[in-house]
Amino acid sequence: MFITRKAEFSASHLCRIPELSEAENRRFFGDGANPNGHGHNYIVEVTVEGEPDEVTGMVMDLKTLKDILEEEVVGPMDHRFLNREVPPFDRVIPTTENVAQEIWRRLEPRVSSASTKLAKVRLFETDDLYVDVVRGADPAWLR
Repeated sequence: MFITRKAEFSASHLCRIPELSEAENRRFFGDGANPNGHGHNYIVEVTVEGEPDEVTGMVMDLKTLKDILEEEVVGPMDHRFLNREVPPFDRVIPTTENVAQEIWRRLEPRVSSASTKLAKVRLFETDDLYVDVVRGADPAWLR
């Protein structure tokens, strides 16, 4: 069974590679390379997999999941300039992909247990753009 909890946060970021020229950064990142940065109202959906507990009937206490999201994602990232205020984005370009990976990295040890596993993190940057990080994909960045 899968349960999903959603949270929202607003953050600004800048996508550029310092070693590249302005033209090269614009070619790779478009308006995202603007030296002043730009912001988004992000929506993150966190999906946990497990069997419902025989006593409580819950896969995971959703209040606990909400608290973890607040502590690991919303609190540290909400109303922040990611590149300047939220490690590792002082050295990693905060693309939607990298932000979603970082959210997974922060949540996985707190959500996964003997009876539950973090199954998916979906991060919406805009209404029509999102990234999914899913368990089992064995990405190199998790190693």
